[in-house]
Amino acid sequence: MAAGRGAGLLRPPMSSGRATFLELFFDLAFVVALSRVSQRFAALGDDTGWALVTGFGRTLLLFLALWLIWSHTAWITSRYEPEQPVIQAVVVATMFAGLVMAVTLPRAMEERALPFTAAYLMVMVVRPLVVAAALRGHPRRLVPFRLAVWASASAPLWLAGALGPDHLRLPLWVAALAVDYVAWALGWPLPWLGVAKVGRWRIAGTHLADRYQQMFLIALGESILVIGVVFGGADYSAERAAAFAIAFATSALLWRIYFYRAGLLLTKAFDRAGMPGRLGAASERTHLLIVLSVLVTSVGYELVIDEPFGQPRPSWLLFVVGGPMLFLVARMRLEWEIFGQVSRSQIIGLAALLLFTPALARWAPMVGLSVVAGVLALVPLIDGLRRRRQPQEVSVSPTRPETSGDRDSEA
Repeated sequence: MAAGRGAGLLRPPMSSGRATFLELFFDLAFVVALSRVSQRFAALGDDTGWALVTGFGRTLLLFLALWLIWSHTAWITSRYEPEQPVIQAVVVATMFAGLVMAVTLPRAMEERALPFTAAYLMVMVVRPLVVAAALRGHPRRLVPFRLAVWASASAPLWLAGALGPDHLRLPLWVAALAVDYVAWALGWPLPWLGVAKVGRWRIAGTHLADRYQQMFLIALGESILVIGVVFGGADYSAERAAAFAIAFATSALLWRIYFYRAGLLLTKAFDRAGMPGRLGAASERTHLLIVLSVLVTSVGYELVIDEPFGQPRPSWLLFVVGGPMLFLVARMRLEWEIFGQVSRSQIIGLAALLLFTPALARWAPMVGLSVVAGVLALVPLIDGLRRRRQPQEVSVSPTRPETSGDRDSEA
């Protein structure tokens, strides 16, 4: 009977794959968070050497913590019925915690470390306990219980980093975040309970695909916001106007490259997958890289629009060229997950950026952004020419059909 009551929390097989309005509302907190991440990256514009490396690493750590919160929430609403009051309360509470993390993020590695940590741990420790209690006697209650146990294991490292000396914060938080990500990858193993690998979870795959696409568009929207704000706040000139136009064209090209076939067919790939949880786990890591690459690229826009013909610095090369390179790598990974192959156009684009990088290190930022935009334009151009000669690809099942050995009664 208890299992029956708990089963009402699970997503029914025929539930809609579209995100609910509450989930779209939830994403607003992460619009703020991503803008804060971009601001921290942009503050590295004048750094060089070790200061640039450590500054990038600190911001990357904060982004990874935010991503873990968002991705866990996306999986929860793909696994449980988002119209249930308990799940709605969980999403709203997570949104508030995400907003706290976003507000504290600019100084999260300094004096605001404790509120950032408290908000993070409230989601990672308390939320799965609430879900486990709502599931009551259902066998799946052990999955969120595992999450809570592992999050509790990393919590002392988070708190020690927040409350301890500043010089120990980064290594302690790196260790804590590593525990959280390794636990996610291993399926939160516990003695006598085994593992609950996300690849075996029963989820609404089309819903999860929809959420990944939406997060990519949110990151792309953040890049457009950066372009508008920086150009609107700077002194107008022909050089800045040209940089503004090229930055916008670059964002449009990122959109085109992502959605042409692979990104567009992501939902169908989940439909065809024998084990959508396995594709979801792989796609989660891919979209982490995609979103990060868009944020890094948007920082490059800011640097170029601000000083189109300023002196070349290692920092601008990292953002202007490194961001698009990371995007192409992640996009190739996505194509492999959908089609089991990689387009030649993306390989050519990545090779061209690698080839041009040494020369771009000696040229003004405007030249670098122009070259990047030109290389990215080649990718859809080559795809368009190939499309005339060959039939369009169709998504193939990227996972083998589920067998009895793959089943997990708790998953």
